[in-house]
Amino acid sequence: MGRQKGDGARSKARPSSSSLAASLLPSSSAAAAASVGFGGYVGSSRLDSSLSTEDSNPLLDIDSEVAQHLKRLARKDPTTKLKALASLSTLLKQKSGKEIVPIIPQWAFEYKKLLLDYNREVRRATHETMTNLVTAVGRDLAPHLKSLMGPWWFSQFDPSSEVSQAAKLSLQFYLFIYLIIDSFGCKQQAAFPAQEKRLDALILCTTEIFMYLEENLKLTPQNLSDKAVALDELQEMHQQVISSSLLALATLLDVLVSVQIERPGFENLSAEQKRASKAKATAISFAEKLFSAHKYFLEFLKSQSPPVRSATYTVLKSFINHIPQAFDGGNMKTLATAILGAFQERDPACHSSMWDAILLFSKRFPDSWTTLNVQKSVFNRFWSFIRNGCFGSQQVSYPALVLFLDSIPSKAFSGDKFFLDFFHNLWAGRNPVHSPNVDRLAFFRAFKECFFWGLCNASRFCDSVDSVSHFRTTLINDILVKLLWQDYLSYVSSKDQGSDQPLSGKATEMQNIKYPISYLQELGKCIVEILSGIYSLEEDLLSLFCVVFQEACEGLFQQKATTEQPTLNIEPIIKFLFLVDQHAKQKGESWPLLHLVGPVLTKCFPLVRSLDSADGVRLLYISVSIFGARKVLQAIFSNNNAPFCGPPCEKDSEMKLEYFLQVYKETFVPWCLRGHNCTTSARLDLLLALLDDECFSKQWHAIITYAIDLVNSKIYSGSTDSNHLAVLGMLFDKARNEIRIRKVEEDSFHPPGSLPDHWHHELLEATAVSVAFSLPPFGTSDAQFVCSVLGGATDGNLDSFVSRKSMTLIFREVLRKLVSFILDSSFSSVKQASALFDSEENCLGLDSKNTANVVDMARFALQIVEGSFFCLRALDGESGLVSSISAAVFIIDWEFRMSVAVEDALDDESRKKIKARMDICESAHSYLSNISNLWKSFSGDVRKGIRSILICTIRLAIFREDKLDNKKFASLCCMMMTDVLERLCQDQYEEQNLLDNLLSKGDMWPWWITPELNSMEGLSKSDTERIYAYGNYKFVSLIDKLIYKLGLHKVIACDDLDILPLSTKDSANTKVTSRAWVVAEVLCTWKWPEGSAATSFLPQLVSFAKSRNYSSYGSILDSVFSILFDGALIYGENCSQSLLHVWPTLGEDMEDIEEPFLRGLVSFLFTLLKENIWGPEKAMALFQLLVDKLFIGEAVNSNCLRILPSILCVLVPTLCQRSIRSSECTNKDGKPDLLNENQMRDAVKSWIQRILLFPPLVTWQTGQDMEEWFHLVFSCYPLKATGGNEIMKLDRDIDHEERVLLLNLFRKQRNESGISIAANQLPMVQILLSKLMVICLGYCWREFDEEDWEFLFFHLRCWIESAVLVMEEVAENVNEIVTEHSSSDNADLIHKKLKESVLISDNSLINISKNSVFSFSFLCGLLELQPTEDTDNLNPLRTERWDPIKNQILESILRLFFSTGIAEAIAGSYSFEAASIISASRFYHRSFWESVASSVLKSPPHTRDEAAKSIKLWGLSKGPISSLYAILFSSRPMPSLQLAAFAVLSTEPVSKLAVFGEGIAACSEVDSNTYQEPIKLDLSPEENIHLTKELSYIIEKLPYDVLDMDLVAEQRVHLFLAWSLLLSHLSSLPSLSNPRERLVQYIQNSANPLILDCLFQHLLSDLSLMHVLKKKDGELPNVISEAATAAKCSITSGSVLFSVESLWPIDPVKMAAFAGAIYGLMLRLLPAYVWGWFSDLRDRSTSSMIESFTRTWCSPPLVANELSLIKTANFADENFSVSVSKSANEVVATYTKDETGMDLIIRLPASYPLRPVDVDCMRSLGISEVKQRKWLMSMMMFVRNQNGALAEAIRVWKRNFDKEFEGVEECPICYSVIHTVNHSLPRLACKTCKHKFHAACLYKWFSTSHKSSCPLCQSPF
Repeated sequence: MGRQKGDGARSKARPSSSSLAASLLPSSSAAAAASVGFGGYVGSSRLDSSLSTEDSNPLLDIDSEVAQHLKRLARKDPTTKLKALASLSTLLKQKSGKEIVPIIPQWAFEYKKLLLDYNREVRRATHETMTNLVTAVGRDLAPHLKSLMGPWWFSQFDPSSEVSQAAKLSLQFYLFIYLIIDSFGCKQQAAFPAQEKRLDALILCTTEIFMYLEENLKLTPQNLSDKAVALDELQEMHQQVISSSLLALATLLDVLVSVQIERPGFENLSAEQKRASKAKATAISFAEKLFSAHKYFLEFLKSQSPPVRSATYTVLKSFINHIPQAFDGGNMKTLATAILGAFQERDPACHSSMWDAILLFSKRFPDSWTTLNVQKSVFNRFWSFIRNGCFGSQQVSYPALVLFLDSIPSKAFSGDKFFLDFFHNLWAGRNPVHSPNVDRLAFFRAFKECFFWGLCNASRFCDSVDSVSHFRTTLINDILVKLLWQDYLSYVSSKDQGSDQPLSGKATEMQNIKYPISYLQELGKCIVEILSGIYSLEEDLLSLFCVVFQEACEGLFQQKATTEQPTLNIEPIIKFLFLVDQHAKQKGESWPLLHLVGPVLTKCFPLVRSLDSADGVRLLYISVSIFGARKVLQAIFSNNNAPFCGPPCEKDSEMKLEYFLQVYKETFVPWCLRGHNCTTSARLDLLLALLDDECFSKQWHAIITYAIDLVNSKIYSGSTDSNHLAVLGMLFDKARNEIRIRKVEEDSFHPPGSLPDHWHHELLEATAVSVAFSLPPFGTSDAQFVCSVLGGATDGNLDSFVSRKSMTLIFREVLRKLVSFILDSSFSSVKQASALFDSEENCLGLDSKNTANVVDMARFALQIVEGSFFCLRALDGESGLVSSISAAVFIIDWEFRMSVAVEDALDDESRKKIKARMDICESAHSYLSNISNLWKSFSGDVRKGIRSILICTIRLAIFREDKLDNKKFASLCCMMMTDVLERLCQDQYEEQNLLDNLLSKGDMWPWWITPELNSMEGLSKSDTERIYAYGNYKFVSLIDKLIYKLGLHKVIACDDLDILPLSTKDSANTKVTSRAWVVAEVLCTWKWPEGSAATSFLPQLVSFAKSRNYSSYGSILDSVFSILFDGALIYGENCSQSLLHVWPTLGEDMEDIEEPFLRGLVSFLFTLLKENIWGPEKAMALFQLLVDKLFIGEAVNSNCLRILPSILCVLVPTLCQRSIRSSECTNKDGKPDLLNENQMRDAVKSWIQRILLFPPLVTWQTGQDMEEWFHLVFSCYPLKATGGNEIMKLDRDIDHEERVLLLNLFRKQRNESGISIAANQLPMVQILLSKLMVICLGYCWREFDEEDWEFLFFHLRCWIESAVLVMEEVAENVNEIVTEHSSSDNADLIHKKLKESVLISDNSLINISKNSVFSFSFLCGLLELQPTEDTDNLNPLRTERWDPIKNQILESILRLFFSTGIAEAIAGSYSFEAASIISASRFYHRSFWESVASSVLKSPPHTRDEAAKSIKLWGLSKGPISSLYAILFSSRPMPSLQLAAFAVLSTEPVSKLAVFGEGIAACSEVDSNTYQEPIKLDLSPEENIHLTKELSYIIEKLPYDVLDMDLVAEQRVHLFLAWSLLLSHLSSLPSLSNPRERLVQYIQNSANPLILDCLFQHLLSDLSLMHVLKKKDGELPNVISEAATAAKCSITSGSVLFSVESLWPIDPVKMAAFAGAIYGLMLRLLPAYVWGWFSDLRDRSTSSMIESFTRTWCSPPLVANELSLIKTANFADENFSVSVSKSANEVVATYTKDETGMDLIIRLPASYPLRPVDVDCMRSLGISEVKQRKWLMSMMMFVRNQNGALAEAIRVWKRNFDKEFEGVEECPICYSVIHTVNHSLPRLACKTCKHKFHAACLYKWFSTSHKSSCPLCQSPF
């Protein structure tokens, strides 16, 4: 309810615009209205102010709905009132005026009450409702106007602006629209202005308004309301009423008493005059009566409410202004004391009205000052008021001070003392540190005005002229000097702590306070303006301050001699001079130089020179800058102090030019250039400031001549001191700034000194060149001097003091020094880069081989480059020089990077030797880092030259440098190249030209391709020379990294040229084409440091091709194919045959191709076809091209024949896809488009027919060319490994004729070789025959006869068994090595022997065996797919005669599998490195082992069992289980082998041995699924169960380490696989069987629960993200989705095998799915174990996310599975029944026995099993409450501790009841017959008390109580 502060609020509360016309009321109504009290009450009775007519009964005529709302207005609740007012407003808008008129009396009563409501919203809504009522009733409101006018007027002064505006609006709206005055017969009133209407309304209702306000002023908080309202609200309401009433009274007096009586131009002026006169008299009468009745309103001045006090001052002002007669002798003293002494008012909100009252009272009643003690009642309070900063009303009070001084009568002043007290108290209240800027400005303005007022009005309180002069002198000395000036100088003391400057008053207290800069600025301005006013008033008065100013300056300079201070702080004086200058320029005044500065300089100049004071020099420099050089010198030397004899001049005139020049040369030049110390900078500033345009050249010549003479004198004397050069350097830097200033000042013409040419001097240029050409040792300032002469330290600092010729000489010398440094480098590439510079610079051996001199020269040169870098940019005509210098800096920077790369390999001594050189290189590196963005501002020719040198340097580094590690080197060169690209290339054309230069032909690059020809015609490398060059490897590595960094589109395709070159000069010669030859070169290189074509380059090529249209890259790919194919043709004679029968990978298969061009071509073609970048149509075109190349006329192209099989291996599968698609669709004619397919078939048939002409393989001898044709035919029959039952998939669909040809070829070999291959033992014969068997088996097996099958089986068995013998021999050798040398410490020897033992020299045997395993795998699939219902026995494959042979072959494959595992297990028992050697050897024949793994996965259990037994009988140090674990947890795992090992370990009959080991597994046999009670139990909680060594360590110990590992770490995978094995075996065990119980007990007690933390490490981050984003209905993150799906699947299937099968290759998503599957299976098999872990979690956020995941995705399928198991469980007991409610997730178990019974309900929570299962008893019969609780608790414990299905827990609980009814005693510890965890019976009896206990309970009792006594009888147990 608080009102606004200050005048703003008062103006808002004043009446605003319109007048109100009054209606004529009967006298009785007027009397009734006058008799009504405040708010419509008289005492406690309520009256309605309305017309007393016979037919007007408002209570009867009011609408019921309106009456209801009016009744609600009397409620206390503001919300109810607001709703009622809103409803009334709505009704008033809907109803007509006649319907509303009857409610006006009732509304008027409520209206008066509502205006006093505490809630401002209620008051605002009341006026809005009033506005709506006025709008509706219009003129009908006239009879009630007088009763409403008082409240209406009062409301316009409401403290809330919204309420007051609403009140004004309601009144104005009425007066504007409806001219009620017309009802009084005044028709002319319609033309009156709005304010006249309101005035007439006030005149009409004057009496009623005064009566209403009088009633308000009589109110107290107690009689304000008839409702029970809080006292604080009543007090606030009362204060609001009083303040608003006082403001209404004051405004009413202002309006009525000051009303104009005469209004010319109207006919009825006399009537209006009478009404106005009457209203004025009434107002004065009422006002005088109120003034007396309320004791002059002085009681209101004592109110605690600031608004009340402010309103009181306002009403007093109105009385002073309009009713002065009320102030008489009887009350004058009282009122004078109250008003003139009102300065004790502390609230700023009251000060505006307070000042109005004080100033008006003092002017109206000046004699009132004599009625009171002025000092005590007024001035003491006034001093306190201004000393306290006017209590916060600075903006209001400070402007009133001078008015207050002017209003004080002269008699009240007490002379000097008053003004001194006034200014000291005013000064004390200024608050310089924390006051806002506006307050500070107001203070200084007021201080200045009051000071001037005192000076100008001194005659008012001084009797004589002497007293006036004395007063003014006192005021200046005590106030201006000792107060203002001393406070300004206190800034000196605050900075110069050693100063003895006298301080006084507040300055002493504040000497350590840091004044704001704005305060000092305003203080200085105030002093200057006062001085200007003093000068205008009386010139002699100014001397008082000038003397003090001179003494202050002299004191500062003399302080140097007495205190030996290094510097003096003269900043405030200098700033003061600037303020003086600024003011003097604005006013056009000359007194500052004549009276203030001139005398100071005249007296202090000798002192400044003698003391060499920096502050004195600065003062002199500032004076010259402000007043001019010649004027200042004239002022200094006007008293014959000049060292010349000339006529005396006036002080305000300029010195004659000749005398000025003489003084400058003889006095200032020697003084300012003397020595190098702390004052040098200031002296040089002064020297340059004294330069005059008329004699500029002579002055500059004097400076240069004198300075160079000083330098030369030192050189001739043999001194190395370069201080004079440092002074010169500082001078030039300052002169350069002077040039910029002169340019700004004079833009239209070029006065002396505004251009750099004006400052050139021959002597200066010669000196600069001489210093640049000097040799070590260098002076400390030599480089600085050269840089200052040259310029260019910053971008805008390009003014040079030497000519272009001299500048070129200097920079050429700089280059020579840098080149000498490069020549001295220890890096061969850096040293050889010196040859890239011009011969003129390169010839610099610089007559010195001293390394120290070279380093010093390089440091000197770099300092010059750094200090004048931008000057280089100005040498456009010397592009070669600029390019060379820039490139030299780059090369030095690169040397630093190379040195850092090799620093680790250096010893301490070597580091010390190169430290000085490293410092130089590091300096260049830092400098280049700082200017990395500036190189592009150089011209194109300069950047081109830099790029050329740097590219050559990079190539030298690649091919010549041998000190760097390959891995670091490639990254370093890539960084260099990207630096050049980013810093020196402005557009794509420059980038491409740079890349062209990098990739251009050289002596060692390219090694395979000639880029000019883009083909193989220009190959210059002979067969003997074709050795992989070391530099070529590194260069390709660089290209690979550049492609990764920049993109293949820039480095290869050059397709990013979307804009024209920046230079049209370059555009004519710019022709950038793609670099397909680079792709071919990279593919031929194949491998390089940190990369290869398969792993890094080809993936980038695929990504590039997929991101663009074929038209943009098709020509590039075609060019690459042509280059590689041509090269392969040329070197085809060197190709060894390597046929890929399955779809190849870019790994092992490609490595078999040794010829670089062929390998690159095959890998390139394979990648494009696999990624569908080239489709079947392109493949067919390539096939036709290859076929055409096979023959040259009638002769066979032998080279093409050699390379064609490898190419067709990757080309034919794509052609086969096209064939399949062609058969599924038709062309426009409705026939399949088989033309191209027929061409391929015809070609293949012709090749087979050609082979049939050759003799059989068994007769083949070395040297015949049959091998190539066989490989060509084999490549046309692709077989793809697909997994599942069909191991091999046929990719081609061949016709009958082709199949017959193949079969004839097969039988030709069989007929000749019989049943033995011993006739020809050549490995190639066996390889070709094995490949032929694979193909014929795949395509012709249906045509095989019995002899064919016999031939096939015999050879397959022989070949596989040969491989078994080799692998078993390897295992035996490993066993022998490890056994014999297990105690040896020579690990390297053992590792070497192991490597030799696993090395298979004859790779042909592995290849033959691989083909044999492929054939056998396909054969097994055929046997499984044969339909049993087909009885025709045409195919001999259906006979069972082959089953024994098949089993033998399969067992041999398993022996291969076990053999490699045993070898690794044996090696692993020695060391991890030894095991890694075994596992790594398998990767040399990866496809062979993958085919073995595929066969192992399909092997039947009996074959696995036989193979395991045979391995066990082998007698090596490790058995079959260790073999499987070695493969599963291999150090270098192969996914296919790992999957096979897991499959064997997780299925019977191996799984028992895999988990428990051989000893325990035999004891773990179970015969049935029925519950078996344990026969023997001990106190051990694990019950003597042990897992295998490999499994136990991982389960128990590994989780601690895995928690800190990466999410795809190898150890983490091993941990998950181990738990998967354990859970799989647990799932296979029968429920409640002894082995299952023992295994569960082991997991509960020994397994590390951190496995669950490890599982959720894969999910928590994504779960947290989901929680933050609140993705309830959105798409799940991929990790969470996969994990949730896997968890559901494992819960429903009870297995994790599906997740293991899809685990490889390992990635975070698959690991998360694996973790989800394991978690789901643990929830199903080990719910109590998971619940225990979850209960121990302390992180609330983590547990919340885990529970949310479980509740959402795991619990629903788990609960459904549990309920389904319970529903299908057969409890087989008439006394026990179970019912299930799936909708409610409840199970009801009913147990009845004899006459007792019990119903238990089991409720599964939504987040089962993380939250406990709730068990409750629904009904019991004949069971005591104690037993009921015990049984209920036992059920709860069985359910919660069950690690298995809930059905098992219910079954155990039921058996517990049965035992209890059978009389079996319960365990006294757990009160249960059957143990709730391990389900054992109480068997351990106390020998004393005979009570039996569970073994587990007793063990826990002994462990926790630390005793071994009986829990009951306490006897020893």
